[in-house]
Amino acid sequence: MDRAEHLTASPAHHVVSPKIHYYGTPVILLSTTNEDGTANLAPMSSAWWLGQNCVLGLGTRAQTFRNLERTRDVVLNLASADMVAAVNRLALTTGVNPVPDYKAKIGVEYVKDKFERARLTACASDLVAPPRVLEAKISLEAKVKNIHLVGGEDSHLAAIEVEIIRTHWHASLINDGKRHHLDPDKWRPLLMNFLEFYTLGDELHDSRLAKVF
Repeated sequence: MDRAEHLTASPAHHVVSPKIHYYGTPVILLSTTNEDGTANLAPMSSAWWLGQNCVLGLGTRAQTFRNLERTRDVVLNLASADMVAAVNRLALTTGVNPVPDYKAKIGVEYVKDKFERARLTACASDLVAPPRVLEAKISLEAKVKNIHLVGGEDSHLAAIEVEIIRTHWHASLINDGKRHHLDPDKWRPLLMNFLEFYTLGDELHDSRLAKVF
């Protein structure tokens, strides 16, 4: 008898072929430095953390990727829910001039000053060249450690491993009585869930893992 006959059937599930896999990922504004020394600011939402490292998923034809490959410096400005309008103002913009045909066809336009377009304020970083976003409640200065191409040459995708070398938290998020001193009840990150914006709600349940650490 086939082993599958002993397993529970799942008629409620369907086999699908989604174009994207964005299961509630954080929106980040990446600050990098252009060839002429000006700052570039680009929203992205493919990132995950491990220890003091973060892996960023980016397209290799973007200005941000070019800057990261050349300078190895970046600031990860984590967008909070109250920054959604600023993030939206950066949508369909690029730092690449002239705009590539494949982007122009979907309405992407070249914008030289991304901070001005987003109506955000640049402030100095401590250890890297690109500026931080003053309005971001969490900013992480980082250095590129490794770049891995993903999905073959025609995918134009890369996983970029960065090391976080300095962390900036807004005073409103800090609570010495909470684990690692950041109060998650006060942090409302902007999340992208299948290309729509969301944020976190109330705490669901006590975490056993949190108690261990």
